[in-house]
Amino acid sequence: MSGAVPEPRILPYSRVVAQDELKLALELHHVVPRIGGVLMAGPRGTAKSTLVRAFALMAHGELPVTLPINATDDRVVGGWDLDALIRGEPRPQPGLLEDAADKGLLYVDEVNLLDDHLVDIILDVAATGVLSVQREGLDTAKYLSFGLVGTMNPEEGGLRPQLLDRFGLMVTAETLDATARHLLLRTVLDFELELEREDSAWLSAARRDDARTRDRLTAARRRVRDVDVPDHVLELCARAAERTEAVGQRGEIVAVLAARALAALEDADRVTPGHLRRVLPMALRHRRPEAVHGDTFDWEPDDEARLQDLFEV
Repeated sequence: MSGAVPEPRILPYSRVVAQDELKLALELHHVVPRIGGVLMAGPRGTAKSTLVRAFALMAHGELPVTLPINATDDRVVGGWDLDALIRGEPRPQPGLLEDAADKGLLYVDEVNLLDDHLVDIILDVAATGVLSVQREGLDTAKYLSFGLVGTMNPEEGGLRPQLLDRFGLMVTAETLDATARHLLLRTVLDFELELEREDSAWLSAARRDDARTRDRLTAARRRVRDVDVPDHVLELCARAAERTEAVGQRGEIVAVLAARALAALEDADRVTPGHLRRVLPMALRHRRPEAVHGDTFDWEPDDEARLQDLFEV
């Protein structure tokens, strides 16, 4: 019997149908982790989890570390190995945040149902890169770096505004039309069939496409620091935040980081107003007053109208 670990039955990232905004947010965050996490909102069954897992396999070669809904403080930040402790051997046990640093990505499904205290800890470590534990005989500080993706179904409850704001980007899953639903069904059926083949040309082509995306992301990460951000783009960003009444200043900072990542992905030397325009909904939609109060996360035509003349040539 072979001891090889079977390959996860996850649709390759390059074959996930539609959800282009979700994909773009994941890629921007991968290029510039300082963006501070991605929050995906949408009803159940809209491929959010599939997409996150497919992205992790493509970008990191492993599935993400997934936080269970009933996770405890010890499980998240680490504690003592209880079995060893019973034997009189005090041995620290790493938590899920350290596992995420090893594997590259932490995935929190239904983050809105998680205890606020834990969400606060996770967001703090993701933003600062420092895990500090001082309790029950533990006094440690470690530097950790990992990507963070949370998903939520707004129909099942909201997220406190303070926590909502700390996710860098927020995207909403799109509702597929009949054409896209047809393509999705065809793709899923083909994938299930091809998994049974020993030498699948379909899977080989998907893996090659995933490898090209991974190479593009790696190249963008290398060059993003060299991408210039002109002052007139910063001014546009500030005015856009003012027009949309964005709460706080985190939104415009994230918007500029995301626009810079997009420019790097597109092999541009400088950020243009076009780059900024494309990322603004992701950076500002959850920081508008109506979203902060839990009314809606949708980016409506009225929001576009408020920005229209700013970006006209």
